[in-house]
Amino acid sequence: MARRDDGIDAQWSDYVQLLATNLRRARDQAGLSQEDVAYRAGLTRYTYQKYEKGESRPGTAANPTLRTVLTLSQVLGVPLIELIPEEMPDLRSR
Repeated sequence: MARRDDGIDAQWSDYVQLLATNLRRARDQAGLSQEDVAYRAGLTRYTYQKYEKGESRPGTAANPTLRTVLTLSQVLGVPLIELIPEEMPDLRSR
């Protein structure tokens, strides 16, 4: 039996994959390694790698804090809007 929020989880997972793609693109454009970004953002390399994969644990979509995403935008030298995917998922419970 499907959980009530399976659809929400799927939408969030898709959204986080777009965020991961945006992080990789911005890092490549900045000419930084994952280790450089992690260090400058105060994260472990492992944590940052997981954000670029869009997951926190295997099978679980990442959910970075707003503070983390703001820090990453500053480290990468891009406006926050370039990291945050345009189409937001509907996360409201029904």
